Amino acid sequence: MAELRHDWGVEEILHLLERPFNDLLFEAHTVHRAHFDPNEIQVSRLLSIKTGACSEDCGYCSQSAHHDAEVEPERLLSVEEVLEEARKAKAEGATRFCMGAAWRNPTDKNLDKVIEMVRGVRELGLETCMTLGMLTEMQARRLKESGLDYYNHNLDTSPEYYGQVITTRTYQDRLETLAHVRDAGINVCSGGILGMGESRRDRASLLQQLANLPRHPESVPINNLVRVEGTPLAESEPIDPLEFVRIVAATRVLMPRSHVRLSAGRSEMSDEMQALCFFAGANSIFYGEKLLTTDNATENHDDQLMRRLGLRTRSLQDQESDAA
Repeated sequence: MAELRHDWGVEEILHLLERPFNDLLFEAHTVHRAHFDPNEIQVSRLLSIKTGACSEDCGYCSQSAHHDAEVEPERLLSVEEVLEEARKAKAEGATRFCMGAAWRNPTDKNLDKVIEMVRGVRELGLETCMTLGMLTEMQARRLKESGLDYYNHNLDTSPEYYGQVITTRTYQDRLETLAHVRDAGINVCSGGILGMGESRRDRASLLQQLANLPRHPESVPINNLVRVEGTPLAESEPIDPLEFVRIVAATRVLMPRSHVRLSAGRSEMSDEMQALCFFAGANSIFYGEKLLTTDNATENHDDQLMRRLGLRTRSLQDQESDAA
């Protein structure tokens, strides 16, 4: 089995993306089978625990205070409100419960409340994931001590294109948060968003950043931009579906042991596009009709698609068996 690499060049990744479609998918699927059950999908549920009024100006985000999207700011949910949603998620087959707050970074007081949520969700037997913005080294350590399994902090796009999308925090800020999370011993969840006007070279550069981290992210979400009215990227040209599949396939080749998640934008993907993504190495999805503030594929439709493709969802028992 080939060693994991952390020294990919942009030109090398571009060459991978430019291969004939069938050749690229065959390689990605072969790599996927070497590391995962090709017919098993890990399912997560995502809940917004604090919505809107974010001070960041991310051009894709409906929750930014800089934009005119119709999202009403909401307070931080109580621990019991979060646990009630976690119980529902578990009953519906989710194995990981992800919680997101629209903050630039959490205060220590807010972190106290978040830690209670992490402990409560873990007591239900679910894996936990948080996305709270930037973290200090000490905050990452506190989250690890609370039992947090994953921390999500996306790089979004390439270093070269980043300034066209976000100006209120730097690329280095994001890399430093990932370093704090990794050094604390928390699994890293980090990926990007496609369809924001970036070039194929930008997509290759994003994948280079992720694949060349000291440790590959354990989870790599690939988002298809949801064009929200009132945000600067609302009129962006959609990415070609086959190009999206190419990025999924390249992600699998570059990061063979990472879970690759089809994240935002699945509601706009055809069943055929999703099937190609699963063949190319995607093996994780978000379940539920809402992702933070945007629509997701319906649970009923997901169940039907899984049956049609002969796919099964990963169970809590599977996770416990692997962890033993």
